[in-house]
Amino acid sequence: MRALGIDLGAKRIGVAVSDPTGTIASPYEVVHRCGDPVRDRRRLVELAEEVGAERIVVGLPLSMDGSIGPAAAAALDEADALGAVTTIPVETYDERLTTVTAERALREQNVKGPARRAVVDKVAAAVLLQAWLDGRPSREPDPST
Repeated sequence: MRALGIDLGAKRIGVAVSDPTGTIASPYEVVHRCGDPVRDRRRLVELAEEVGAERIVVGLPLSMDGSIGPAAAAALDEADALGAVTTIPVETYDERLTTVTAERALREQNVKGPARRAVVDKVAAAVLLQAWLDGRPSREPDPST
């Protein structure tokens, strides 16, 4: 199952995509918010259709204690609004520390300031999507059992 991962930000939206088997997530694109949420959602749906996504996974920035704060409430609202404009199923997934993980990985690769800022959102989306993929139960039975 191909999935599209979305890391919502105030200025940029990171987008990642899985391979067709739903095994590996890769950074895909950064969507710069245009100030019109409807247009931003339309672009995300276009990307999902472009890659043949069967599921859209929106990052849910829960508080460190697992509670729903203002950012998570806004992400839930955005996921609901996105779900209202597409037939592709939309779900949320805990994204705590994905940007921190992405920043750390980029620093370890010696990606410097401006270049890192240009890609960190889509790398964070890939971290989120990979966690979601890894957390899913296997869809195919193991032939060795």
